[in-house]
Amino acid sequence: MLVVDEKGTQLGELETGTAIEMATERGLDLVEVAPAATPPVCRFMNYGKFKYEATRREKESRRASKTKASNQVREVRMKTRIGDHDLQAKIRLVKRLMSKGSKVRVSVMFRGREVQHPQIGMELLKSVAEQLQEDAVLEKPPSFEGRFLSIILSPSAALKRQIEQKEKQIAKT
Repeated sequence: MLVVDEKGTQLGELETGTAIEMATERGLDLVEVAPAATPPVCRFMNYGKFKYEATRREKESRRASKTKASNQVREVRMKTRIGDHDLQAKIRLVKRLMSKGSKVRVSVMFRGREVQHPQIGMELLKSVAEQLQEDAVLEKPPSFEGRFLSIILSPSAALKRQIEQKEKQIAKT
């Protein structure tokens, strides 16, 4: 088998017994890295440390993918005859979703003959966009999709910086 030491230098082809002896002398394990290769490749390493670091990397990637998974488009729906307080609650929800790094689709649903008055939905979406001016960037202007009038908002650069700072603080702890 072809043997590689802990520093990455090739020691050449050795017998299994001599390779195991050399590994135990150095206080390391002989690990088969590429069994399908001809000749098979083995490496001297501390296998426990290797497994620990592998699980740690896996946890980090899972944590990173969790935050990346939240970067999907979330939707907040409202109707044209929404009350002022309810509208403020929806705006707070949009802010909370964007603070987690998600893009947000704000949709106004038209029911029945409300479709004949799209200006009401446009005014509603404009007021939402104006109130979120510091935190959001209009990614997609208002457009009709069936009986929904919607816009897509993404977090502004300042908000993204705040999110990154929070993630760095979490990573430090």
